[in-house]
Amino acid sequence: MKVALLQSTTEPDRTVAMAAHLCYSPSSIGELSERMAHDEVVRLIGLLRRLGHLSPFEHAHFVVGIEGLSRVASHQLVRSRIASYSQQSQRYIDQRGFEYVTPPSVRRDEKLNDMYERHMDSSRELYRELRDRGVSREDARFVLPGAASSNIVMSKNARAWLEWFELRTCTRSQWEIRILANRIMRLLRDAAPALFEASGPPCVTQGLCREGKMSCGRIDRMSVERLPFKTPRITGKRGEQ
Repeated sequence: MKVALLQSTTEPDRTVAMAAHLCYSPSSIGELSERMAHDEVVRLIGLLRRLGHLSPFEHAHFVVGIEGLSRVASHQLVRSRIASYSQQSQRYIDQRGFEYVTPPSVRRDEKLNDMYERHMDSSRELYRELRDRGVSREDARFVLPGAASSNIVMSKNARAWLEWFELRTCTRSQWEIRILANRIMRLLRDAAPALFEASGPPCVTQGLCREGKMSCGRIDRMSVERLPFKTPRITGKRGEQ
């Protein structure tokens, strides 16, 4: 899997801070831009996060390119509502030599891995046979496995990214999309440190777990003193405190 930040709002941290400051300042837009020092940008973004006032975060956008993601994971990916996607089409692109993703649980068992690879080879062969006999790409793709990899361009605003990281970096998330989420999160932290400093699963960023009885137990092993943002630890079902 490869992930790259393709584009982002210019100075995303400052953009969000200026948008928030404008709500409460009589200054003109030009004056706001000139007056905001870096320390003020960081302070204001931290305040917005603590207050839960995240609408200004929506002014910063980030476009990410993803290569080698399985169709299994991409179907989970597009469940995120506030986002834009452009995915490589199996209808228009010939898939005779499609690549695929192998789960670690299969790869570490030599016998299962051999069976898995033979199954992928059989799927390729059947696809080739269908195409050679004149079956269209849009119909031949029905035999492609969920493991077949794809490339995607995905964009969200900063608020939507934060909410997605909260869900998909959780240890209960499916392994492939969790790897993807952590890689994107690291890219965005580099691009906008103030906006994404507190990104990640809620057990780490907020000291709470929303998984209830399905919790992985990580929250119980964490010390409140070690939490990076000094929030009270809370356990329970979604919405409970």
